[in-house]
Amino acid sequence: MEDIAQRKLLSALSDGAIFFSSTIISIGIPIAVLLISNDPVVKENAKESLNFHINLYIYGIIFGLLILVGIGIPLLILLWIVSLIMPIIAVIKVLSNPNLSYRYSFIFRLV
Repeated sequence: MEDIAQRKLLSALSDGAIFFSSTIISIGIPIAVLLISNDPVVKENAKESLNFHINLYIYGIIFGLLILVGIGIPLLILLWIVSLIMPIIAVIKVLSNPNLSYRYSFIFRLV
């Protein structure tokens, strides 16, 4: 039972790391969880969270450059909304079913 609780905690921590900060800390937590955990489900959740964070930074840079064209601000607002909603969904899914890893939609898996 303790293993399931630890799996829930580490998986939810990886997915919810974006709420701690939008800087290096939000990427550092999933990396740390990925390195310290031996659980395959937790590792998969940490990789997925890391991919989500990297995708947010890439989209943020692209949308920031699109401000020069005039369409960047609405896209950045949309990105901010997505960065709030998707991790909440991920944490809820991970806590409700700790045996499955959550897969974010519409991201490129780089890790």
